[in-house]
Amino acid sequence: MSKNNYRVLIVDDEDSIRLLLMRILEGDGYTIKTASNGRDALSVCEHYMPHLILLDLKMPQMDGIAFIEEFRRRELLSHETDFIVLTAYGTMDTAVKAMRLGAMDFISKPLHDPDVLRFAAAKAYNRRRLLIENEALKGEQLRGLPPMEIIFAGIENILDEVMAVSGTNSTVLLTGETGTGKTLIARVVHALSKRTGPFIELNCAAIPENLMESEIFGYEKGAFTGAVAAKRGKFELASGGSIFLDEVSEMSHAIQAKFLKVLEGGAVERLGSTVTQKVDARVICASNRDLQKEVIERTFRNDLYFRLNVFPINIPPLRTRKSHFAQLCRYLTASISKRIGKNVVDISEAAIETLMSYDWPGNMRELQNILERLIIISKDGIIDPSKAIHGQPDAKDTLKLSEIERRAIEAALNRAGGSRKDAAAVLGISLRNLQYKIKEYGLI
Repeated sequence: MSKNNYRVLIVDDEDSIRLLLMRILEGDGYTIKTASNGRDALSVCEHYMPHLILLDLKMPQMDGIAFIEEFRRRELLSHETDFIVLTAYGTMDTAVKAMRLGAMDFISKPLHDPDVLRFAAAKAYNRRRLLIENEALKGEQLRGLPPMEIIFAGIENILDEVMAVSGTNSTVLLTGETGTGKTLIARVVHALSKRTGPFIELNCAAIPENLMESEIFGYEKGAFTGAVAAKRGKFELASGGSIFLDEVSEMSHAIQAKFLKVLEGGAVERLGSTVTQKVDARVICASNRDLQKEVIERTFRNDLYFRLNVFPINIPPLRTRKSHFAQLCRYLTASISKRIGKNVVDISEAAIETLMSYDWPGNMRELQNILERLIIISKDGIIDPSKAIHGQPDAKDTLKLSEIERRAIEAALNRAGGSRKDAAAVLGISLRNLQYKIKEYGLI
């Protein structure tokens, strides 16, 4: 943001003061407008939209305090509009009241040193510029994610928690059933944080146990057969940013102990090395298991659990978000259709009602998979289960969602040659969830 795009409004009933302030700030490159009283200034704000208002406190018709109060009441601009009040001798109590109403600074009248005004204006300008740059950065980091109103549809209280913790460096533990969107929320926590480094993700369930240590902590050349060059681990890669460890409960006890050491010391030791390296990575973890129960059963270290459980956020399942189900379905229908190149413009109310009758044990991930299938076989640009869900024109041939799910699992297992791990990857669900489904549908 350049200074000539930074709009300043000077409000003072003394012509000489307005002219002096205008000349000083115009000389520094700011865009200036003036008003001789509060009422005129309110009219100017409606079309000029100043970033900064220099405001005299003692004016006829409407004084500075009344102006600020009316300005806020009308909500003419965003809350980021800054005020600098101009105070004469003996009006300090009024200046304090203006500060309580949101003024960022005050300048005493008469103005003996132009640099006092320049400094105050520059502080306001730099604050606005940094805000704009920060918003642009967040926009880049959030790009590719669904809109916030979709991610937090029906779980707005979770957004409040995310907003509260994002600006800190505290460890976050996300819990909830498989497919509830823990990865998305981890990305939002990182995007809204002050950290400028990368977001590094590792699914602990997808890494073989014998490779887990080298993936997380890295290794030196010659540390094991095949280690022809040194490699940085996920913690080193995430330094300055955030590391997201999904399904953290899948770590072995040995890896849990080393992970705890990193959390406590802020340093990693590569496999095959005796040298520790400092890392500055904000830790976000997720689990679909009850970690307290895992601690009781001694499958998860209690000291690590307490170290991770600094700021726990539990993500509710999809079945508790039915009031926002139509909104979610319509958004997913549009985004999936665009991704796969299918021209589906809407999902019928009948389809939404049918989908709502299901409990969705796989949550958002399962809903996405089912919607993608329905989009592929849809006709006339609208999803409607009453019309040929499985290619049959008769509504009596419509398959239940459970049957669609069972057939999808069978097809994935066939495609993966019977490998449950590969089939889970094809379906986009965890291996544990797939094993549960195989047992539920008698596909053993």
